[in-house]
Parts: sequence; structure tokens; C-alpha cells
Amino acid sequence: MTKINFEKINKNNLMIILIGIVIFIAMSILEPRAFLRYANIRGMFVQLPEYGILCFGMMLAMISGGIDLSLVGIANFASIMAATYMIQKGGTNESIFIAIIIALFVGALCGLFNGFLIGYLKIPAMLVTLCGLQLYQGLGLAITKGPALTGLPEAYGNIANGLFLGIPIPFYVFIVVTIIIAFILKSTVFGHQLEFMGTNEIASKYSGINNLKVTLLTYMTSGILGAIGGLLISSHYNSAKSDYGKSYTLLTLLIVVLGGTDPDGGKSNVFGVAFAVILLQLVSSAFNILRINSFMKTFVFGLILVITMLSTLYIDERKNNRD
Repeated sequence: MTKINFEKINKNNLMIILIGIVIFIAMSILEPRAFLRYANIRGMFVQLPEYGILCFGMMLAMISGGIDLSLVGIANFASIMAATYMIQKGGTNESIFIAIIIALFVGALCGLFNGFLIGYLKIPAMLVTLCGLQLYQGLGLAITKGPALTGLPEAYGNIANGLFLGIPIPFYVFIVVTIIIAFILKSTVFGHQLEFMGTNEIASKYSGINNLKVTLLTYMTSGILGAIGGLLISSHYNSAKSDYGKSYTLLTLLIVVLGGTDPDGGKSNVFGVAFAVILLQLVSSAFNILRINSFMKTFVFGLILVITMLSTLYIDERKNNRD
């Protein structure tokens, strides 16, 4: 009989999965009709990819030893540019594909701008991306003049609200992005260089790695992921606005750290982040169903983070003591 080697199982991932199972069982007992109904599950599958994909952008920046606080700004700015193009073309279905390309290009451009300031001018990533958040939100606000841009094609709204085999399309997008990011980090030169640079930037430089190039690619990829998240958000509402997803910035930070990414850089955990996204969505859904004050949600999110980190630390210390 095959034995499971628990030493090789990621303790952080295991803790997140166990907490998720406990919450799922508890809600299935307390509010089975509301929690297990198809409409609620469908709603979770629609919402979690919106900030889940942004989390991967945050994760990449954090692996490099930096941070990307501008993701929500990039997401909204990119979706506004896409919406503007579709409206100018009369909202035709033919304009959707080009609008998506425009949004991805805008996201990449914003990411490259962040990467240039961080990698070439050596401005701290937190300062650059915090200012970038305000910059991109301001640009979006200047285009929309405040109100949301509406009148987008119905087919565009179907991207986030449509179903395939009974499952919302955004969830498939989330799975594909998760697999691609995992492949990039584990099976490409860029992924290995990124983790090495995040571990020790000076050693990375003297080993022959072009840190500027890696930084530019990192923030460009983060910007593209931000644009994808923005497209899903705007498709969900079938409109674009400069302040959609305002709470997602802190949420992505929480999820990435909860997922096991080292804030100091160098350590990644793609599937841990994916599990953390699902866990936080379960918690959010539970709070909504139980009608608990929304301010308590932030407290519980922080409590889950502390419990997971302390439990993982305790398990690692016991392992080290045995060794």
C-alpha cells in the first residue's frame, strides 16, 4: 500500500485546505439551503477570479522583493480604455476582441512603467506602485468624468456572466491563469531568475542575471494580470468605472501572504495563493449569508492569517526539533 509522505506536503497549503473544509462543513450545517444553493456557488465562482487573478500579479511582485499596489488602478484603467473603444465603435461585437487586446496592452504598458521606475531609477516599489494606483485611477477618472461607462455589447457582459457546462466562465479563466503562472515559475528561466533575484538581488546581479530585465518582465506580467482582472470586473457589471474593486488592494495582499508567499521575496506558492483565494471567498460568502457586520469580515480575515502563520511556524519548529 502506498504511504503518504506528509513531510513533503506543503504545511501552509494543508492548513488553508483544512480551514476551508471546516468552514464549508459548518455552513452546510448552519445554512444549507442558502450556502449550497446553485446561485450562491455560482456567485462565488464569478467573483473570486476577479481578485484572484490580481493576487497572482501581487504575488509576482512580492517574489521579486517588491510589491504592486497599483493593480486595481491598472485593472480599472485598462477596462476603461477597452470600454471607450467599444463605445466609439458603437458597441459592436466585432470591437470586443480588439478592445481586449487594447486592455492587455495598456496593462503591460503600465506595468513596464512601474518596472522602469523600480528597476532602473531604483525608486522603492511601494512608493512607485502606490503613486501608480493614484495615477491610473486619475487617468480613468479623467476619461469617464466620474460616472461608469455603459452601453457595452451584451456579448462582452457574457464573458463574465456566461456559463460553460454549468460553471461560470471566469472560473475557467482563473484555472488557466493559475496553471500558466505555476508553469512560468517552475519551468522557465524567467521564473527561476525571479525567485533568485527576490532571494538576494546582489548575488543575482553578480551571477549574471539582468535584474532590470527581470524586474521589467515581472511588473509587465503583473500589469497584464491586472488588465485581465479588470476585464472580468467590467464584464461582470457590463460597465467600466475608475473605482471598481476598491477593497481588492488590501485583500490581494492578505491572500498572497496567507497563501505562503514570502513578503521579503524569493519564495512562491502558486497553489497556496489559489487555495487562499477560495478560502477567503468561502468566508466572505458565509458572512453575507449569516448577515454578520461587514467590519467583522476584515477582523476574521486577519485572524485566519495569524492562525495559519502561527500553525505553520509551530509545525516547522516541531519538525526542526525532531531533526
